[in-house]
Formats: sequence, C-alpha cells, structure tokens
Amino acid sequence: MNRRYRAGLAVALAAMLTVAGCGDASGGKSVTNLRVMVPTGPGGGYDMTARTAAKVMEEAKLARNVEVFNLAGAGGTVGLARLVNEKGNGKLIMQMGLGVVGASYANKSKAKVSETTPLARLIEEPNVVVVPDKSPYHSLQDLLNAWKADPGKMPGGGGSSPGGPDHLATMLLAKAAGIEPKQVNYVTYAGGGELLGALLGKKIAFGVTGAGETTDQIEAGTVRVLAVTGGTRIKGIDAPTLKESGVNVVFTNWRGMLAPPEISESDRKALLKLITDMHGTKQWQDALAKNGWTDAFLTDEKYAAFLKSETERAAAVLHDLGLG
Repeated sequence: MNRRYRAGLAVALAAMLTVAGCGDASGGKSVTNLRVMVPTGPGGGYDMTARTAAKVMEEAKLARNVEVFNLAGAGGTVGLARLVNEKGNGKLIMQMGLGVVGASYANKSKAKVSETTPLARLIEEPNVVVVPDKSPYHSLQDLLNAWKADPGKMPGGGGSSPGGPDHLATMLLAKAAGIEPKQVNYVTYAGGGELLGALLGKKIAFGVTGAGETTDQIEAGTVRVLAVTGGTRIKGIDAPTLKESGVNVVFTNWRGMLAPPEISESDRKALLKLITDMHGTKQWQDALAKNGWTDAFLTDEKYAAFLKSETERAAAVLHDLGLG
C-alpha cells in the first residue's frame, strides 16, 4: 500500500469506530417514547420518584422522549385498572408502591397487582410525623397526649388513601399509643403536595408522609419533624425514631415499577434493562442521597415474590386494625 492509501484507510477506520461508539450509556439503542404513569397527584412520593427516574433516564441517554403523567384516584387503583387494561403495551410503566398494594385490598379493587408484569423495586423510605412550625407540639409525646385526649377532634392527614403507607403508619402509631384506630380522624390527600398544603393551612393538626416529600419544607423551617418511623434516624433530620420516643413501631414504605400484562418478552427485557441501567448511574445514586431514599433494588421473579408477600402483609395489618 502507498502512504496516501494507508492514511485514507486509517481515517475511514477511525470514522467507523467513532460511529460505533456513539451508542447510549446502556450499550445499545435507547428506549423511546416511554410513558410513566403516576397513580396519584403531583408532588407526592410516587410523583417525585417517577420524575426523578425519568430525568435520570434522559440525562444518561438510556431513553428518549420519556413522558410522566398523573392519573390519580382511589388510592392508585384507578391507575392500576388503567395499567391492567393496557395489555401488551410495552411503552407504558407505572410507578407504584405499598400504597397501591394496600389500596387494592382496602378498596376491593377488581384490578390486582398480581395481574401486571413486575419490573423492579427501587427504594425504601421511612415516613415522618410532621407538624407546622408554629404548632404547640414540640415532641411526639406532646402530640400523643393531645391526640389521646380527643382522637376524633384532632385530624391527622396523609398523602395516601386507606391501605396506603401514610394511612397504615398513622394507624399503627395510634394503636401503639393506645388509641382505637377506628376513632382516628384520618384525612386523605391526593399526594404529599396536597397534604403539605393542608398542614401549612392548619386544616390538620399533623401529617404522616414520606421523608423525601418534606425535604424542602424542613430545610425552609416551615414544618417540624417530631419522629421518623424507620428503625434508624435519618441523616439531616433532627428527629428521633418512634422507638426512641417510646412507641414500639418500625415502619418503612417502598416504591417500584410495573408494566401492563401480556407484554412481549423483548419489551419486558428492554424495560428491565432500562431500569437496571438507570439504577447503576451516578445520577440515580446522587438522587437517593439527596432525597433520603434507601436503595432497595429488586427485580423480576424476586420482585414478584415480594409483591405477593406485601399484598398478604397489607391485608393482615388492615384486618388486625379492624379496617379491612
């Protein structure tokens, strides 16, 4: 070969290698036109998780044109029914968690989580018991003393319907404190955004919600955390656990993703790979730390088994509380 030919060949090979290396972070074609359904209103934990995941997918070039939309109603079971009816749709996933599992049982929903295609559990998160900054309650014991004196006249709220995590945590707290769960004046809001609005508007005396949903308000000093429901304290939040406050309850929430039933095996694998690749990004790990979320990644058959056990657990808790 002459020198000019060899130089041209080198340039051509370099161009081919450049094109070959222009794939996305997943090492293949990115997923396009994916829709992520949030079965609650804006501003809540599901909404935050879904929008964070969608942003990471786009930033990491794992997916393009990801649309997040809200379809609230009946504790998430309206969205669950929509998902079940979208048989074979490999371009739709739903953000969900314990709230949907519990609401499905509490509302006697015809649509069941067991009918869907499990993809992955993403995170765990404790709840927090919060009051407005001007509340007269400065400790959990202050709150419990007033609550026990007249449960019906002291409304508490949560961003989930009966059977959801905020509701379950509130009822378990009441029972442990010696309050009959059926006497509790629990007010349901369509997500953490509405709940915080009601709390700051003094429509309720206290709220029980996901820790990550209150981060901005805690930092701004507009709400005060009296206790966290998990087994350990939360970094950056100056509040004891329920157990440290003398209440023998440990409770955590979790969130994950489902796809419709009867999607193709290729679509299932593509969605599973997308979520797995997202989980491995630095952006997602940074989001976990920022929001106080605990990594609880679980996929495929193990996630399906977990969903089955959580359905049984939610039903048992509601039955024990006389609410199911």
